Amino acid sequence: MSGSTQIRAKGLILVVEDDPALLLMMRYNLEQRGYRVESAADAETALQFLETARPDAAVLDWMLPGMSGLDLCRRIRSNPILRDLPVLLLTARSGEQDAIRGLDTGADDYLIKPCSVDTLDARLRALLRRHQSSYDVLSFADITLDPETHRIERAGRLLSLGPTEYRLLDLLIRNPRKVFSREDLLRRIWGQNIHVEIRTIDVHIRRLRKAINGPNEPDLVRTVRAAGYALDDGPVTDGL
Repeated sequence: MSGSTQIRAKGLILVVEDDPALLLMMRYNLEQRGYRVESAADAETALQFLETARPDAAVLDWMLPGMSGLDLCRRIRSNPILRDLPVLLLTARSGEQDAIRGLDTGADDYLIKPCSVDTLDARLRALLRRHQSSYDVLSFADITLDPETHRIERAGRLLSLGPTEYRLLDLLIRNPRKVFSREDLLRRIWGQNIHVEIRTIDVHIRRLRKAINGPNEPDLVRTVRAAGYALDDGPVTDGL
């Protein structure tokens, strides 16, 4: 990761802005400040990206085509996986009631454009400092997952996972003991607009189990009959 790592303030920023010139300028300037940047010109494209990756913060333009940035913020807050994602709302609206409306919708901060790169950088650094828990190493039972380095260990043993299995484990370990249906997992891992056979989930669950379970180690991926899968330290039933 580029930039300062003292407080891990530099990270991956999702910028959602429909003005191509402004988007290009924001991307360039943020990258010059040490951030990695993913961009989207509309809310639907942003949601597709968020189905498969989690940025460290999101900058949303209020006036997007189709779904507004305000509605996109609502969608983010309604998703259990993303509800703690730092969100900065960027808008030309300068009224006090607009600011209140944006913050009440769930935005962490509100910035009126045009704004300087220094101001945007300072606001993002403040957001990331307040949400440092997003970088914390995740753990369940004897498994640890570092979201920043993608390093996964079990009982001190380094594990090697494919990208899909990593995303599955990341989702499950953030929601311990929560049962996800196959349909839920398909939507969250592959996105709503990708056609994948439902049984594909079973294949990747088998691969995940093979990757994380060593000899004589309990299987932490529980199969719930007619319901789905969960990360649980209880006994596995109907395992694949």
